[in-house]
Amino acid sequence: MAAYIIRRVFAAVLLLLVVSAVTFAIFFLVPRLGGQTTDSLAAQYVGKGADPAAIAAIKANLGLDDPLYLQYWHFIKAIVVGAEYNFGPNPSVCNAPCFGYSFKTHVEVWPEIVQRIPVTFSLAIGAAVIWVISGIAIGVLSALKRGSIFDRLTMGIALAGVSLPMFFTGLVSLALFSFHWTIWENLEFVPFSVSPGEWAWNLILPWCTLAFLYSALYARLTRAGMLETMGEDYIRTARAKGLKERKVVVKHGLRAALTPLVTIFGMDFALLLGGAVITERVFSFQGMGAYAIQGVTKSDLPIVMGVTLVAAFFIVFCNLLVDLVYAAIDPRVRLS
Repeated sequence: MAAYIIRRVFAAVLLLLVVSAVTFAIFFLVPRLGGQTTDSLAAQYVGKGADPAAIAAIKANLGLDDPLYLQYWHFIKAIVVGAEYNFGPNPSVCNAPCFGYSFKTHVEVWPEIVQRIPVTFSLAIGAAVIWVISGIAIGVLSALKRGSIFDRLTMGIALAGVSLPMFFTGLVSLALFSFHWTIWENLEFVPFSVSPGEWAWNLILPWCTLAFLYSALYARLTRAGMLETMGEDYIRTARAKGLKERKVVVKHGLRAALTPLVTIFGMDFALLLGGAVITERVFSFQGMGAYAIQGVTKSDLPIVMGVTLVAAFFIVFCNLLVDLVYAAIDPRVRLS
């Protein structure tokens, strides 16, 4: 098991390096191939009406005229140990992990990401708890009551949940519960450390709206897995041995049916940690997704790169956890 963990951690670190290289190439190599010069890139740091002397100073401080491999080395080095920039009379120290400074606000990117991570974490964790519990429970009950009114009703609702886009259900929930019935007025994120009650109350509507999409998907997948599993020979053998139906369903049927959901949950949760873009936009929460939109709309390269790499880290990390969970559940994974 230890050797398997070491191999997976090494592969995760290697994958993060590949992602960082591809991200760096997209933002620095591709524009050059498209005709963009280092002067135009440096001008984004200086702003409109920049004089040639200021542009030349920025190019020298950032090393934009250096070979790309050397620029990439400085980029990785800044993430690991930090960097020092000279944008004015006094040098600016960017502590590790350093993703540079915003083109527009000249504010360090990493502290801005750290400030927004609790918003995205709170949104993702709460929604994940709701959709896992509700989705799996509904899926199991639908499989056990196959063909009943409950099965048809819940699967119809699940089909609607999978089909309706997030921006539609989010706006509908706001129209009903914030404007029509005024249950949740003036939604805003309140840190958990400030008031746990207000933190949870202001997140209930975004949690339920986001969980509606995922719980519908998990309910359908759980139902399909349970229907397949409950027809296996070992289930009939367990019943023939006189085991209680609850033990047969939970220990033998549900455990086997949930194995594929582990991978799906790891990917879904990782994507939300990278930024629930639509949900944060609909409910005006300033999380990672909103920060990414800000960087894209304003062509703010350091913000886009910082959010991209942080999101990639979450995805790689969650996939690593999924692999470790699989190895703990199924010994064949460790031997393969």
